[in-house]
Amino acid sequence: MASRVNAYRAELRRLKDWEPYLKKHSGLPGPRANLELVAAVAEEADPDRLWRLSASQDEFLALCGTAGLGRVALMEPDTVMSWLHELAEDPRWRVREGVAMALQRIGKEDMPRLIADMKVWSREGAFVQRAVVAGLCEPALLIGNAETVEVLAILDHITRSLAATTDRKHDGFRVLRQALGYGWSVAAAAAPQNARPYLEKWLRSRDSDVAWVMQSNLRKSRMESLRNALAAKPARRSRSGSAAASKPAAAPSSRSSGRARRAR
Repeated sequence: MASRVNAYRAELRRLKDWEPYLKKHSGLPGPRANLELVAAVAEEADPDRLWRLSASQDEFLALCGTAGLGRVALMEPDTVMSWLHELAEDPRWRVREGVAMALQRIGKEDMPRLIADMKVWSREGAFVQRAVVAGLCEPALLIGNAETVEVLAILDHITRSLAATTDRKHDGFRVLRQALGYGWSVAAAAAPQNARPYLEKWLRSRDSDVAWVMQSNLRKSRMESLRNALAAKPARRSRSGSAAASKPAAAPSSRSSGRARRAR
């Protein structure tokens, strides 16, 4: 990937007007945008160009500019974070992905600052909460236990919000559910002992969407050790005094009433 990014950067340096080139090599329409070109723009563009691109009506141009603003945030943190917050609710999903890329770039440079901002964002609506999950749950960012513990607490708060949602038919709920469906596993793999109490708690949830979120995370390969540990949880005593085996909650059946079976 690095060689392609460098090749695109060299091409962009030779151009005065980037937009025709970006549109031509965007990879769209198609299943996958040209992320190597997005990365090249993020590194090569000056702040003014990134701001202009991020406000474009063209989805790929807006993706490039939005992702690149993560670099500008180091110089204009308040202005950039305010604009990224707005773009987190953009109807174009690739622009929302650009927000996640920008947040991850910020985290690489100043993870404590990103966590502080994400604690505030986590109290917002579903689309903004989705940006929080996607921005924080990146393996390259979760290398310190103290920071990962804070991320786990943020995920716990957002999961409570998901469980409390009554209107579950809107797109915001859907994309947040999907993000939580992998985000927990990223943070849990970085700090398994700290994550285990959260997982045990949410695996007991009777909420069908929370159950889906937790089972989706448990299926990830990076969760193998924790999955085995949860499966081997010591038996608890029933009211009659006999031992009752504990196990993670089963994934809800498509034929069920929509409520996950409670973990024992």
